[in-house]
Amino acid sequence: QVQLVESGGGLVQAGGSLSLSCVVSGTMSSINGMGWYRQAPGKQRELVATITSGGMTNYVDSVKGRFTISRDNAKNTAYLRMNSLKLEDTAVYYCKANVLFRQYWGQGTQVTVSS
Repeated sequence: QVQLVESGGGLVQAGGSLSLSCVVSGTMSSINGMGWYRQAPGKQRELVATITSGGMTNYVDSVKGRFTISRDNAKNTAYLRMNSLKLEDTAVYYCKANVLFRQYWGQGTQVTVSS
Protein backbone atom coordinates (compact mmCIF):
# COMPACT_ATOMS: atom_id res chain seq x y z
CA GLN A 1 0.00 0.00 0.00
CA VAL A 2 1.46 3.29 -1.10
CA GLN A 3 1.75 5.87 1.66
CA LEU A 4 3.01 9.42 1.71
CA VAL A 5 4.16 11.08 4.90
CA GLU A 6 4.86 14.79 5.04
CA SER A 7 6.92 16.48 7.70
CA GLY A 8 8.54 19.81 8.43
CA GLY A 9 5.59 22.10 8.89
CA GLY A 10 5.31 24.51 11.77
CA LEU A 11 5.04 28.10 12.87
CA VAL A 12 7.37 30.69 11.39
CA GLN A 13 7.50 34.46 11.26
CA ALA A 14 6.96 36.29 8.02
CA GLY A 15 10.18 36.43 6.08
CA GLY A 16 11.39 33.18 7.55
CA SER A 17 12.00 29.78 6.00
CA LEU A 18 10.76 26.22 6.33
CA SER A 19 11.54 22.98 4.59
CA LEU A 20 9.00 20.24 4.00
CA SER A 21 9.69 16.61 3.22
CA CYS A 22 7.49 13.91 1.72
CA VAL A 23 8.50 10.28 1.91
CA VAL A 24 6.76 7.71 -0.28
CA SER A 25 6.67 4.13 0.94
CA GLY A 26 4.95 0.89 0.01
CA THR A 27 5.96 0.68 -3.62
CA MET A 28 8.77 -0.83 -5.63
CA SER A 29 7.58 0.94 -8.76
CA SER A 30 9.06 4.16 -10.07
CA ILE A 31 7.44 7.32 -8.83
CA ASN A 32 6.55 9.62 -11.65
CA GLY A 33 5.51 13.19 -11.01
CA MET A 34 5.42 14.53 -7.49
CA GLY A 35 3.97 17.75 -6.26
CA TRP A 36 3.12 19.98 -3.39
CA TYR A 37 -0.31 21.50 -2.96
CA ARG A 38 -1.80 23.66 -0.24
CA GLN A 39 -5.19 24.49 1.14
CA ALA A 40 -5.89 27.57 3.20
CA PRO A 41 -9.00 27.84 5.38
CA GLY A 42 -12.06 28.49 3.28
CA LYS A 43 -10.17 28.07 0.02
CA GLN A 44 -9.74 25.34 -2.52
CA ARG A 45 -6.64 23.23 -2.66
CA GLU A 46 -4.14 24.75 -5.06
CA LEU A 47 -1.02 23.62 -6.82
CA VAL A 48 2.22 24.98 -5.36
CA ALA A 49 4.94 23.15 -7.28
CA THR A 50 5.54 19.98 -9.23
CA ILE A 51 8.57 18.01 -10.25
CA THR A 52 8.91 15.21 -12.78
CA SER A 53 10.99 12.10 -12.30
CA GLY A 54 13.61 13.78 -14.46
CA GLY A 55 13.69 16.90 -12.34
CA MET A 56 11.68 19.35 -14.41
CA THR A 57 9.87 21.77 -12.13
CA ASN A 58 6.84 24.00 -12.27
CA TYR A 59 5.61 26.61 -9.78
CA VAL A 60 2.53 28.67 -9.18
CA ASP A 61 3.35 32.31 -9.84
CA SER A 62 2.87 33.36 -6.23
CA VAL A 63 5.81 31.25 -5.02
CA LYS A 64 8.24 31.62 -7.90
CA GLY A 65 11.61 32.80 -6.68
CA ARG A 66 10.76 31.92 -3.07
CA PHE A 67 10.03 28.17 -3.07
CA THR A 68 12.14 25.35 -4.45
CA ILE A 69 10.91 21.83 -5.08
CA SER A 70 13.38 18.97 -5.34
CA ARG A 71 13.45 15.21 -5.01
CA ASP A 72 15.74 12.34 -4.21
CA ASN A 73 14.60 9.39 -6.28
CA ALA A 74 16.82 6.97 -4.39
CA LYS A 75 15.04 7.91 -1.17
CA ASN A 76 11.55 8.23 -2.69
CA THR A 77 11.44 11.67 -1.16
CA ALA A 78 10.34 15.09 -2.34
CA TYR A 79 11.22 18.36 -0.67
CA LEU A 80 9.87 21.88 -0.63
CA ARG A 81 12.15 24.64 0.52
CA MET A 82 10.17 27.76 1.36
CA ASN A 83 11.95 31.09 1.79
CA SER A 84 10.66 34.60 2.38
CA LEU A 85 7.42 33.23 3.72
CA LYS A 86 4.38 35.48 3.68
CA LEU A 87 1.21 35.50 5.74
CA GLU A 88 -0.69 34.26 2.70
CA ASP A 89 1.45 31.11 2.58
CA THR A 90 -0.36 29.87 5.67
CA ALA A 91 -2.09 26.61 4.75
CA VAL A 92 -2.04 22.87 5.08
CA TYR A 93 0.53 21.58 2.62
CA TYR A 94 -0.08 18.25 0.92
CA CYS A 95 2.25 16.05 -1.06
CA LYS A 96 1.07 14.11 -4.09
CA ALA A 97 2.78 11.31 -5.98
CA ASN A 98 1.89 9.54 -9.20
CA VAL A 99 2.68 5.84 -9.08
CA LEU A 100 1.62 3.49 -11.87
CA PHE A 101 -0.92 5.99 -13.18
CA ARG A 102 -2.57 6.43 -9.79
CA GLN A 103 -2.40 9.49 -7.58
CA TYR A 104 -1.64 9.28 -3.89
CA TRP A 105 -1.85 12.01 -1.27
CA GLY A 106 -0.26 12.56 2.08
CA GLN A 107 -2.15 13.59 5.18
CA GLY A 108 -0.87 17.16 5.07
CA THR A 109 1.32 19.29 7.28
CA GLN A 110 0.35 22.67 8.68
CA VAL A 111 2.41 25.74 7.82
CA THR A 112 1.54 28.88 9.74
CA VAL A 113 3.20 32.21 9.00
CA SER A 114 2.82 34.87 11.66
CA SER A 115 3.41 38.60 11.52
